[in-house]
This record gives sequence, structure tokens and C-alpha cells, in this order.
Amino acid sequence: MSQQKRFTKGILARLPWQQGEQDVTPEAVFQARRQIIKALGFGAVGASLPGSVHAGLLDVFGDKRPQFVTQALDYTANANYQAEEMPTPFDKVTRHNNYYEFGTGKQDPSENAQRFSVDPWQLRIDGEVERPMTLDLAQLTQLLPLEERIYRLRCVEAWSMVIPWVGFPLAALLKKVGPTSKAKYVAFETLYDPEQMPGQRSRMVGGGIDYPYVEGLRLDEAMNELTLMAVGLYGKTLPPQNGAPIRLVVPWKYGFKSIKSIVRIRLTEKQPPTSWNLLAPHEYGFYANVNPEVDHPRWSQASERRIGAGGLFSARRIATLPFNGYGDYVAHMYKGMDLRKFY
Repeated sequence: MSQQKRFTKGILARLPWQQGEQDVTPEAVFQARRQIIKALGFGAVGASLPGSVHAGLLDVFGDKRPQFVTQALDYTANANYQAEEMPTPFDKVTRHNNYYEFGTGKQDPSENAQRFSVDPWQLRIDGEVERPMTLDLAQLTQLLPLEERIYRLRCVEAWSMVIPWVGFPLAALLKKVGPTSKAKYVAFETLYDPEQMPGQRSRMVGGGIDYPYVEGLRLDEAMNELTLMAVGLYGKTLPPQNGAPIRLVVPWKYGFKSIKSIVRIRLTEKQPPTSWNLLAPHEYGFYANVNPEVDHPRWSQASERRIGAGGLFSARRIATLPFNGYGDYVAHMYKGMDLRKFY
């Protein structure tokens, strides 16, 4: 399908009266709100409220913890990938995360990742490729033109967001290294650094995962026009809790497939292992396509809580769409497959 085709079935090019990136809560507004809470001394109280800004008791006395600094990116908005729905506010995207390397609580990553260092950084692309490549931190944002795409993110836990990512198509990167005729899959690996990532020091703290975190796609999935390597969100480089400095975004799959803080991409002939499939194969398959007709063993996937501007309990319950609404772009890759078996 041509990139000129616009989103259908609820993923549409934004029309003049629809919400877009200008409606996202600006980072400056969020930070100002946080300072007001600190000044009023409500940090400890607010921390106990679902969906609140988790200022914390330390904020009352002045938060001395170092804060990760994001930088503005040079990018263009891709009009073909704009969601019709209002993007999830900045504070929810950055403070409601699953990133077990920094803890299993939803706010643990934002609290525990602020000392995370991304410089120096190296991303290695190797395996079944003609031209192996290693990229440093600067090259991640300079090698290819950056664009903004507003995608839905559907978590396997049945909550969802709408996020304006900044990045480049994975296909463009793979074309630079040249997959060989043996390449059938693409394997990904997260940084392994227990000193920076407390969840990696103990499997109990890190959710039972055997680190480093690994993921994989079929080559045709990796080359699909929707598959994005994100280096930013809301126009700036990624915060650490969202996968700095580079992560995968596969919008038709459950969120755990979109691996964060990637240090290696390896093209392989055989299907690579994936972390959640290794941990609980009866619950998490290799494909992990969003499918409202295939429930998780412990909950329904027929609907989801769309997290918005209010508290957690104000999230809207909406119907989940097959392939997260991106079927026109990806369904052809699974034609003839039993999607209950290959979940």
C-alpha cells in the first residue's frame, strides 16, 4: 500500500476541525503545573491519587534529583499518519509506563530513570546483512530524515494512548545495511546495564524477566511502512522512561513488542526469542497482533481504557479494533494464518 493512502477505520488524516499535535499538553505547561504543586505542598497528597502528577514528598523540600534533559528535534509532520483523536497529554505519556528495567509500577520508570545516561550510545545492526553498521548517538537523529507520526499505542493490559512520535521508518535503515537472501527475521535487544537499570539487578524487582530484554519481527513486518524507529515524542528526544535514545514502535501490535533503548538489531534466518514469550508462552505469543477476539488468559481484549486528560478512573472505555485499526496496512501479511494460533 502506498504511503499516500490515508488512514481508514478510525485512523484518519487529520481534518481542519480535528485535534492534532497543537492540542498536546506542552511540556512547559506540565512543568509549570508541577512547580505549582510543589509550591502548595501537595506533593505527598497528590502522589496517592490515581492519575495525579506524582510530585512526591521530596518535592516539598526541593527535588534535588538530576532530571534527564530532552532536546528539540528537527523533523517534519507526515500528514499521512495523523490520528483523528486527541493525543494523550504529555504527563500521561511520560508518567504511565511499562518499563520493567526501572520497576514494575506505572510511575516507577519516570521516577527511577532520570539518572539514565544515553551518551555514549551505540546501536549495532548486523547478522544477515551485506553492510553491517554501528550508529552513535548523533547519527541516530541525523542519518535519516525525521518525521512525526501520531499513532495509537495499545497495551496488552487493555489500556491505550495516542502518541505523537518522531522517528524514521525501520525499512529505511534496513535498506542501508542490505538484508541478505537468508534474512527472514529481525531481532532487537535492549541495553543491559544493571548499574543504571535497577530492574535488571534482580528478576524479582524486574518482573521476572531474564534480561536483556529481546524482541523480534518477521522481515516483512519490519519493512512495513508503519514500523517506526522512534527517537522522540512531542517534538523532543525521548525521555528515558519512554525508551531513550531509540525504540521501536509497531502500532498494530501490543505495546510490549515496541522494545525500548535498543543497542542491537540483528537480521536472522530463524525466528528469534522474545522476552515475554520466553517468560509466559501461554500468554504472550511471538506475533502479539492486537486482536479483540483473542483474550488474554486473565482478561478480555475486546475493549480498552483510552487514557486521556483526566485521572485513571476517568479513562474512556472503547472497543478495540483488529490490528489496532491499522488492518488496511497490515492484514495482508497474515492472510491465511490462524490468528488464534499465531497470537
